Amino acid sequence: MIVRRGGLRLTRSVRSAVYRGASCHVAYRPRMTTGLNGDLRQSARYNSTRSTVIQLLNNIGSKREVEQYLRYFTSVDSQQFAVIKVGGAIITQNLNELASSLAFLNHVGLFPIVLHGTGPQINEILEAEGVIPDYIDGIRITDSKTMSVVRRCFLEQNLKLVDALEKQGVRARPITGGVFTAEYLDREKYQLVGKITKVDNTPIEASIQAGALPILTSLAETSDGQILNVNADVAAGELARVIQPLKIVYLNEKGGLIHGETGEKISVINLDEEYDGLMKQPWVKYGTKLKIKEIRDLLMHLPRSSSVAIISTGDLQKELFTDSGAGTMIRRGYKLLTRERLDQFESLDAFKMALIEDPFFAGSAHLVDSYVDSLNDATFKVYADEPFEAVAVVKESVGDIPILDKFVVSKDGWQNNVADNVWSAVQSDRKCLQWTVPEDSERASWFFDRADGSFVKNGRILFWYGIESADTITNIIKDFSNSVTQTASSRIQPHQPRLYSTLARPNIGRTLNNQGTCRYYSSSTKSARVALIGARGYTGQNLISLINSHPYLEIAHVSSRELAGKDVEGYTRSAVKYENLLVDDVARLEKEGGVDMWVMALPNGVCKPFVNGIADVGGNGAIVDLSADYRFDDTWTYGLPELNDRSVIANSKTVANPGCYATGSQLAIAPLLPYLSGQPTIFGVSGYSGAGTKPSPKNDVNVLSDNLIPYALTDHIHEAEVATQLGTNVSFIPHVGQWFQGITLTISIPLQKHLSSKDVRSIYEERYDGEPLIQVAQDIPLVKDIAGKHGVVIGGFGVHSSQPRVVVVATIDNLLKGAATQCLQNINLMLGYDELAGIVLN
Repeated sequence: MIVRRGGLRLTRSVRSAVYRGASCHVAYRPRMTTGLNGDLRQSARYNSTRSTVIQLLNNIGSKREVEQYLRYFTSVDSQQFAVIKVGGAIITQNLNELASSLAFLNHVGLFPIVLHGTGPQINEILEAEGVIPDYIDGIRITDSKTMSVVRRCFLEQNLKLVDALEKQGVRARPITGGVFTAEYLDREKYQLVGKITKVDNTPIEASIQAGALPILTSLAETSDGQILNVNADVAAGELARVIQPLKIVYLNEKGGLIHGETGEKISVINLDEEYDGLMKQPWVKYGTKLKIKEIRDLLMHLPRSSSVAIISTGDLQKELFTDSGAGTMIRRGYKLLTRERLDQFESLDAFKMALIEDPFFAGSAHLVDSYVDSLNDATFKVYADEPFEAVAVVKESVGDIPILDKFVVSKDGWQNNVADNVWSAVQSDRKCLQWTVPEDSERASWFFDRADGSFVKNGRILFWYGIESADTITNIIKDFSNSVTQTASSRIQPHQPRLYSTLARPNIGRTLNNQGTCRYYSSSTKSARVALIGARGYTGQNLISLINSHPYLEIAHVSSRELAGKDVEGYTRSAVKYENLLVDDVARLEKEGGVDMWVMALPNGVCKPFVNGIADVGGNGAIVDLSADYRFDDTWTYGLPELNDRSVIANSKTVANPGCYATGSQLAIAPLLPYLSGQPTIFGVSGYSGAGTKPSPKNDVNVLSDNLIPYALTDHIHEAEVATQLGTNVSFIPHVGQWFQGITLTISIPLQKHLSSKDVRSIYEERYDGEPLIQVAQDIPLVKDIAGKHGVVIGGFGVHSSQPRVVVVATIDNLLKGAATQCLQNINLMLGYDELAGIVLN
């Protein structure tokens, strides 16, 4: 299920898993013990937990999946992680495996609520006593004799599971009453069978607060104390309605629902599509019919994205921690649609908005428009669910094998098995198919599971299914090989710097995000000489400090008319004095080849003569300009690495460093560009260092004390800068506050359709996945926490209750990522260094 409630609440026994690099460190708060033996037990528990998590990372899924789901599960109160319904047969046949799986979850800090049945045990006792179990519509008729057996079996099985968990080192608490209040379902028809009227989760919360897994039976009581039998599937559903957990899991011995005619396990049931037809099937009867009906009734009371998984005990970890899941997934879903012409779409914009998530388009609406227009000249068929969480485009090929041209799935689409629904529709419609996927795709394993064969070349994988002819397979491999060879050749440019090296810095590594951008690495270790023109201000001082700790850069010249002749403070690698360099001096130094990188740290409108002087002598020096003079010049490269093509920056000689407000604003708005319905409004407040060192009311601490000063209420240059780079108008209202350093931006963004806060945050997490200087936070970031740090924090994600509008908050240090840090990123890219060389992450 995909239901979130509140923030992470740590109880005294909750542990959190923290992963760094390829290794795993698990930090947790163990139960307090005393003495040497207690310390040893605590250490052993730590090592056991650590080994368990590493085993999960190595065996059941990718590290990305496990990290993603652990963050996901620990984002809510402990009692809202999962409701797990355990069939009675599981306790008899798979008790140790069940206890081990539940212990595993507890070791990584999770507290599932376990509710078990005891049907097979009851039947065994009744049959031994010569009583034939009797059911109506899947519900056990429970007379007084049967009730005595039911109660005894529930208590025995509950204790058995609790004991098994305690042997695994996990505290567990039996809860055999006090949770469910009921009235008679139909006393004449079913006798002592209850209909739950109230769920009291107080005993459950108390158990979790005490650090114990709650183990429930489905027994209920009337208001006057009469015990009533309730079907465990029904009780699990009622419990889930109240708890609204992230996951609802039914464990059974078959590992899912089995089709009564084919004998095969059903992987997905899309209730909106299949419920009516499924309930008419002759094999859907008794407990199976009741289970499906109860699950449907439950899901009708939960968000549409909710789901129920019916799996085996052995698949519990796979279901919870991987995208592929296991067993049978039941969800309301949406009805699937197919389209064979563009004019058949009710909303072509919705189709385009789904396609823009494809990394191939890199978020470009223009590329998406071109692709959709090209479909007018093609024979194609689109398969999708109604909200376009998963979209497949199949094209007819010149040969006999159709091509899956696009398969685009949102994050929720993967987590909720919408991808499986759409894939099943494609597979039932197409007896054979071919498609390609990047070799480093996070979803490659998913496609491997659905293919009959594959072939890898030049970083791409060719997949196919349903092709029986060896000659046909040979032909598609030949065509694929030719196409990827030509594509690879067309990408090779002479002297093109590499986007990464195998000698990546620890804990960062090569990163490719879903927009096709990546962290930039290079193997260059050649030293380079930097000259700073106009380095008197705060930004210049911060840049000098960064260069001082850079492994390969050295300062050759620092120019400041006011400080000429004084020692450059903050630079300790050699003795450097401030100079008063004129345009002719700069041109001479460039001509002599004494400078590899020029940094213009001058006020707006001042640096052009210096730039022209460098250009006139035809030298090899590169330039980064910190002013706004060239941010609107198409002949210069705009240097915002997280949003612009890093390879373009790397191959540029002249780079315009973005403004501080503009950097934070663009990073905070860019992920939602495909969803915009209007003009974002940016309310920005900067510390007074942003007003520079020249005295003015905006940096006068006496004026600013207990004050907030708005300025440049319209037409601020950063407003034009953001609008130009994002391709959409924005409103920007800047202010200066009474702190020294750091910017906070509160941005109201109108959307084309309503998105949940979770949806919005997921969009940002995907967009900035692998960007070490961008942090996506659930809470509202505070400006006091960003001062002195190199990155940007984006969070809040407040969604309006009735309007399709979200408010996003971003914080950035105006002197670092807003100026000096970003300048050093650009210098590193242009000179072929690791992008973060000299930037110590904090």
